[in-house]
Amino acid sequence: MNPLIRLIPPVLVRVFARPYVAGDSIAKALDVAASLWGERQCTSSLDLLAEDIEDRAMAERNLQTYLELLQAVASDQRFADDASRPTVSMKLSSYTTEPLDRGGSGAGAAAAVERIAARAGELGLRATLDMESRHWTDHTLELLDRLHAAGHRHVGCVLQTRLNRTERDLDRLPPGIRVRLVIGIYAEPESVAITDKRAMKERMLSCSRKLLERGHFVEFATHDEEFVRRFVDEVAPSAGAGPDRFEIQMLYGVPRQKLLTELRGRGIATRLYVPFAIGWSMAIAYLRRRLDEYPAMMFLVAKNMLRLG
Repeated sequence: MNPLIRLIPPVLVRVFARPYVAGDSIAKALDVAASLWGERQCTSSLDLLAEDIEDRAMAERNLQTYLELLQAVASDQRFADDASRPTVSMKLSSYTTEPLDRGGSGAGAAAAVERIAARAGELGLRATLDMESRHWTDHTLELLDRLHAAGHRHVGCVLQTRLNRTERDLDRLPPGIRVRLVIGIYAEPESVAITDKRAMKERMLSCSRKLLERGHFVEFATHDEEFVRRFVDEVAPSAGAGPDRFEIQMLYGVPRQKLLTELRGRGIATRLYVPFAIGWSMAIAYLRRRLDEYPAMMFLVAKNMLRLG
């Protein structure tokens, strides 16, 4: 991470990142999701920002928050059908005090996700296993296999194309699942990952083609207009995939509205990744990584603040 990003006080991180987080409650997250659908016909993927778990009580709180979130989504009359209903995205590190990236065992994470997946299935909702640093990749894919073996076909996963292993990981996915392709925001060593962002995006295209040809549903997640257009206009048609086989995903708060509107006009589904927090302190680690990955966030927010002032 850029050392300057680490030096920004948490209160300023929160100020800079506020436009990119839906709020500090389930209700606020659902209001954002309902607004996105009602005003733009754009769906959402809701994600609780919860990292650096200090004790079992925090891990249990995160689990209960997801169970409450699922019930709230299923009960919200603003989402009349599956086309409008948000999905939920979850990180395994939110449910353990022993994270794998710090040498821990990941104890409790899989059991918590299994409960969330089971409840999502009961309510007819879709869920996604998010990906974290390379330390979690095998653990996440093994859990995905177990979930699908148990009948939880509503659970998809994320693959990060910066990792050199990703093209091999395509071969171990359960058949026909949803796969969100991203370049990833975790800094990884050159021994396991490429560092050039354009190369990461080129790999997104090659991986997306393979996934479509194998019958998967692809969630193509990038803000790079060139690569969105290449995926939509070149990769998907060449793989014989119509708009029912993929969607374009971006981050809540990143200004690409013109492109998203154009895509929806072409019958292509769009979805925004909408993070929310219960306690803002839990979101700081995520927000620092976003600022490091997309430093322009600071300039965009500063410009908006000056305009409002």
